[in-house]
Amino acid sequence: MELVDLRYTKTHEWIHLAGDVATIGISEFAVRQLTDLVYIELPAIGRELSAGEAFGEVESVKAVSDLYAPVSGEVSEVNAALAEDPSALSDDAYEGGWLLRLRTSETDLSRLMDQAAYAAHCAAEDH
Repeated sequence: MELVDLRYTKTHEWIHLAGDVATIGISEFAVRQLTDLVYIELPAIGRELSAGEAFGEVESVKAVSDLYAPVSGEVSEVNAALAEDPSALSDDAYEGGWLLRLRTSETDLSRLMDQAAYAAHCAAEDH
């Protein structure tokens, strides 16, 4: 998966769409902001999510943050390894650190930010 193929939300989730499967995670920027991750809660397989709906949370020594679905769909897979060791997300937020996969009928991600727009969003937030 190439970073240029990802789309991003203002709440720092990323999405990669391949056919009807959306892989969702949180960005490296968000992981750095949270610092030491201690717990992650992910939804059950089969749960239906609506775009913008909170589906879980990530907890660090610093804060607890909700996770939001960038698109609607049915949870088809979760990254159970993160429940065992959330620090894996810090090691690789994009490949091994994906959170869940959804079956979705949404194909138009143009409402989400591309890599350049997301970088500008992060730069503005970092000040």
